[in-house]
Amino acid sequence: MRYVFGPDSKRHYRFPTHVNDLVIDRAESTASEVFWVVLEPGEAPPLHKHDDTEQVFLVTAGRGTLTTSLDGSAATREKLRAGDIARIPPSTWHSVLAEGGEMRYLAVDCFPGGRPAAEPTWDGHVRGVCRQKGWDFDEVSGRRGGGPGASGAAAKKSRTPGSARRNSPGKSRRRA
Repeated sequence: MRYVFGPDSKRHYRFPTHVNDLVIDRAESTASEVFWVVLEPGEAPPLHKHDDTEQVFLVTAGRGTLTTSLDGSAATREKLRAGDIARIPPSTWHSVLAEGGEMRYLAVDCFPGGRPAAEPTWDGHVRGVCRQKGWDFDEVSGRRGGGPGASGAAAKKSRTPGSARRNSPGKSRRRA
């Protein structure tokens, strides 16, 4: 059993709308997972919700806007900056938009009912998101084009706190 997860243990995922660097997979935990989110200026994951997950975000760099909604339509917007902590209760629609420069936050997913049976691993969750949004899992996970984070000539530099620089696929503005 592992108790310490250093920067070298991350797995890189480049979605068309943002980057996730997985630190602790839900498969290695009883009721949580941890990952870094990296957003370039203007990037934001689509408004979405997790019925089985409470999330806590610790903003470590940059600034942005957190959009939340209980019904997916009437939205509340709150500013976020480095040092802020945001809590997203289960079944709350949410999205974070990076404003200005690059934004980074640590996301801790907590599963009040235990690890989700339908998506017992991070890759299972990512495959479900990719299916729903029409994204290519192999491209998002870096399994196509030369390994984690690689995407041929379109590669750009990306890093999370405490990590060495490495290649990651370029931004795509494809949206569902």
